[in-house]
Amino acid sequence: MRRRRLAAELRRLRTDARLPIEDVAGKLKWPASKISRIENRQVGISTRDLRRLLDLYEVTDRTYLDELLEMARRATERGWWQSYGGVVPTALGNLIGLEAEAATIRTYEPELVPGLLQTPDYARAVIRAGRPGDTAQEIDRRVEVRLERQEVLTRTTPPPPKVSVVLNEGVLARRVGGPEVMRAQLEHLVRDRDRANIVIQILPFSAGEHPAMVGPFTMLTFLDPADPGVVNVENITGSLALEQPEELRGYEEVWGAIQAGAASPDDSRAVMKTYALR
Repeated sequence: MRRRRLAAELRRLRTDARLPIEDVAGKLKWPASKISRIENRQVGISTRDLRRLLDLYEVTDRTYLDELLEMARRATERGWWQSYGGVVPTALGNLIGLEAEAATIRTYEPELVPGLLQTPDYARAVIRAGRPGDTAQEIDRRVEVRLERQEVLTRTTPPPPKVSVVLNEGVLARRVGGPEVMRAQLEHLVRDRDRANIVIQILPFSAGEHPAMVGPFTMLTFLDPADPGVVNVENITGSLALEQPEELRGYEEVWGAIQAGAASPDDSRAVMKTYALR
């Protein structure tokens, strides 16, 4: 996340300075590919090289300069999830890092409760279904990661992200892990619904067709007003982070449509309670 923010700032500074990548490379005697890779977050940048760039871009604000240098120094810090080794693939690690920095998280799920709101037993059933070849120990470690990931919702500093979730009604009907596990999961959702930073809405079957029928997605925004945000789209083998303005606009439109078709938070809570009693 720090590398992402730093790359965006460096790209903006170069644009404001009206310097093409080739000119920057020529003045610093760097290959043009180095500038491009830094701005595209393919590589980090040393504090020495960063100082040279900032001098070229005539950055004189001491506070801003120190902030950028601190970003560069901390960009290689390990996240807590990296201690779990092979059970956290790169795509999931990236998503956890984004969640940790997010101001808002908006999620649509057609099949299952999102990971941030899963109970341990529900998570274990979902992970076991998706990874039938894993050992019991590997599954336990993946459940641990999922539960630790949820701590972002209850932290006090910085304030937790505001989370909005739209669940297809089918999520409530599918008995993941069996009746008891599912009942406990639904009761957990109702309790989580009471938190000020979490809102859950149900998209009922009666809503008919809608633009999110192609699959789940998560939209994240950040405190930096210059950061347009990210859409994370999951698939069987990993996930894709979308950041282009036209992609973000498209998902904003889809989110508006499904949220308008979903039941209100109070009505949704009543629907979840009904399913919990079945």
